[in-house]
Amino acid sequence: MAAKTKRTRPTKSISSPKTFHPDAAGIDLGATVHYVAVPAGRDPRPVRHFGTQTADLNTLADWLKECCITTVAMEATGVYWIPLYQILEDRGFEVRLVNARHVKNVPGRKSDVQDCQWLQYLHSVGLLNGSFRPPAAICAVRSLLRHRESLMRSACQHLLRVQKALDQMNVQLHHAVSDITGLTGLAILDAIVAGEPSPAALARLRHYRCQKSELEIAKALEGDWREEHLFTLRQSLEAWRFHQRLMEECDQQIAGHMDALEDQEDVTAQPPSKAHAKQADEPMRQQLVAKFGVDLTEVEGISLQTALVFLSEVGTDVSKFASAEHFASWLGLCPDNRITGGRTHDAHTRKVKNRLATALRMAVQSLHRSKGELGDWFRRLRSKLGTKAATTGAAHKLARVLYAMVKHRRPYDRSRLGNPEVRRARKERSLRRQAEALGFALTPLAGEVS
Repeated sequence: MAAKTKRTRPTKSISSPKTFHPDAAGIDLGATVHYVAVPAGRDPRPVRHFGTQTADLNTLADWLKECCITTVAMEATGVYWIPLYQILEDRGFEVRLVNARHVKNVPGRKSDVQDCQWLQYLHSVGLLNGSFRPPAAICAVRSLLRHRESLMRSACQHLLRVQKALDQMNVQLHHAVSDITGLTGLAILDAIVAGEPSPAALARLRHYRCQKSELEIAKALEGDWREEHLFTLRQSLEAWRFHQRLMEECDQQIAGHMDALEDQEDVTAQPPSKAHAKQADEPMRQQLVAKFGVDLTEVEGISLQTALVFLSEVGTDVSKFASAEHFASWLGLCPDNRITGGRTHDAHTRKVKNRLATALRMAVQSLHRSKGELGDWFRRLRSKLGTKAATTGAAHKLARVLYAMVKHRRPYDRSRLGNPEVRRARKERSLRRQAEALGFALTPLAGEVS
């Protein structure tokens, strides 16, 4: 009887990952040198390094063209990526700016050459998602707005020095007027810098609408006039005014770039509503309505500044975000669930530095006393979750509302947040319960619905 032969199982071959982007390159950025990797076979030296000067960046782009590269992946490293990103984008490359957290290399392999090769491999097999970057016209507005914000912060620092000099002289101008940069405050400061020490003469410069009398202002302006403090006050006031002029020039540049943006064809200027008290802001509101196609300031808590931040950080087209959930995730306003073994171990929001998310959280602060639908919803949420969690949740809702308005070009619909009659009935029940707990009974007025 012949011996039985042992049958062996056929070994399964491990298939290599599918290549989605065969013409992909990876770039490891640095302050003085950039390392670039292209697919093997495109060049005898598939990994090269280039300098960071403009001529070197153009040479890098020429080499990528010679290697038939169409798409490039690079990490967001400081601001070093901006010049190269703009040059490659102008040359027709599809550039993906990826998050450094998503491209961490395997342990034990850390060098510039290996980093660029790892980026090239991950991009070629389709494992990298590019970060959101608005169009060039929106980026120009964004750069100017961020520069204006830095100018405003510098101006505030000089204004603090003005207040410090007044405190050192015990000139309590901030107690005499509500705003030292108002009409009365600036007139008094200019007179002090010009050499007028008399409190009575300074008090006569008050504006007729100032609430304090001349006697009260004169009493607050009695101080110790020291030459060194006057010198500090003069220089700080001049520096503050200089920054104010710079901000005005920046506003003109922003207005010019915004005029160049495309208006919505089916949009007509909306009449000013009662919510917009400042007539000086009406031209900016009309301009934002023309760019977005809807009036974002109709939403409770959304001011012109918040709408302007939305324009500069996102633009007028939100189609790059697949849904409102993706948009909220990009803002870092949704829970980052960590689920293991069927249990949620962590549900905190991600630490994201996003100017629009910060602006939305600040917009939520105005909902504390809002009498509208969003205000009622926020106060109910705050009573359940607390102020911190409710602020993030309300900012999330504002982000979803703004996303829907910009995407579908539809005005703000308050009825979607609840029926006003239902809200009234809920408030009435709550008040009745509170009154009964204190031993009182509510009686409706004549002609009012009970």
